[in-house]
Amino acid sequence: MTRKTLSLNRITKIFPGVVALDDVSMSFQEGEVHALLGENGAGKSTLIKIVSGALEPDSGTIEFGDGNAYSRLTPHLAKSLGVETIYQEFNLIGCLSAAENIFLGERFGRFVDLKAMERKAQAIFQELGIEIDPKADVDTLPSSKQQFVEIAKAVSRNARILIMDEPTAPLSVAEVDRLFELIGRLKGKGITIVYISHRMEELFAITDRVSVMRDGKYIATRDTRSASRAELINLMVGRELKEQFPVRSVRPGEVALELRALCGNGDVDVSLSVRKGEILGMAGLVGSGRTELARLVYGADRADSGVILVKGIERRVDSPARAIEYGIGLIPEDRKQQGCVLGISIRENISLSSLRRLSRLLVIDGKREKALAAKFYERLRIRSPSIERPVESLSGGNQQKVVIAKTLASNSEVLVFDEPTRGIDVGAKQEIYALMNELASQGHAILMISSEMEELIGMSDRIVVMNEGRLSGELARNEFDQRVIMELASASQTTGAANVVNSQSGQV
Repeated sequence: MTRKTLSLNRITKIFPGVVALDDVSMSFQEGEVHALLGENGAGKSTLIKIVSGALEPDSGTIEFGDGNAYSRLTPHLAKSLGVETIYQEFNLIGCLSAAENIFLGERFGRFVDLKAMERKAQAIFQELGIEIDPKADVDTLPSSKQQFVEIAKAVSRNARILIMDEPTAPLSVAEVDRLFELIGRLKGKGITIVYISHRMEELFAITDRVSVMRDGKYIATRDTRSASRAELINLMVGRELKEQFPVRSVRPGEVALELRALCGNGDVDVSLSVRKGEILGMAGLVGSGRTELARLVYGADRADSGVILVKGIERRVDSPARAIEYGIGLIPEDRKQQGCVLGISIRENISLSSLRRLSRLLVIDGKREKALAAKFYERLRIRSPSIERPVESLSGGNQQKVVIAKTLASNSEVLVFDEPTRGIDVGAKQEIYALMNELASQGHAILMISSEMEELIGMSDRIVVMNEGRLSGELARNEFDQRVIMELASASQTTGAANVVNSQSGQV
């Protein structure tokens, strides 16, 4: 008989004006992968912070497998009870080695014995089937291996309950497979994995049970094997989402953005065009040069050669300020680090790219700023009690809307969306898709970079594929095929990825 390792009993947490958790009860079993599913703002983050001791509940108890129940935990107490949490933003020190990060704060005799640390770290890596040099500085490791260092750190502390928050967000397809293998090994050791992800296909691939939350309440728990995608989405949003992607009626106008033999930032001879009213999807594996191209178009990095034309006029885009001047806007991949300033208000964020236009003699016109921000706050239906609330208080989907609002407020007509729905829930995704569709219908030209195949095929009018810094092919809507896209993305440049298109679709 499987025993419970963690039970949450009638947990309630109230913030000013918001009931974050409302009488939530659920349990987790030994050696299971248990998904926690819900829209942004459903209460998942608050719940894991309470279990890890970062927040104190207003009422309720947290009970562990040994029968001990607590009205609150501290981070130290939670760790002593075997709770470890791996957040989306890694808790690692880049200038220290993998071994030093794993054993940070632990004693190895009277003095720090680095050799002993490295030997013990190597033993943990071998036990988990991970190939990492324990001497390597963490900031030299790719995201996938930093993720594995976090897991090794948890294992070194005898974790019994491991909470993983969006663990696959920074990983490639191959790296996700390796992570899933590692999760299987941890499960075999009897460790309980609490798995939080918005990627529905992952839940069906590795989880045993799924618990759904909505608006701070516990809704239901289902065995993954007997659940369907439609049922889980319905439980999440409380309504049936009939169409995931809006209907696209393409009437492209004149060319709004054209790149001719653009080189730089690792990309070589990239030529493409995007028309007004069109969504051009860009596929490619992690490291293929997609984000690097977006940074060239936006002027965040300078091109070595080639030409950028906006509405048929050659432009020298050598800075983001220049890009904004020419009507180019970027919604970056990492909204928290690059898209918005979390600690300031929604109003201040929306107006950030328009301050020159809103200022007179270096003084911001407060009335014009507030009117501009309020316009896009309402247009994008940003959910918040006030436009003066800090962006960090918003859900992921609403943070993304703020970044889009900031870009639109600067009068951008060419919009580069880099991973537009990363880390946001199904309901918020539909809102972003509807907004992108609306913007295209209004004549905006959209270049959409995405790692999600369904999103690319569902939203794009054409798809171009990047491979090793080069364009490897282009597909019209009637030629969309997942297999062809993956072959174009992964084929060796030396074998000629274009041959794949020749053989599959008759087009280069």
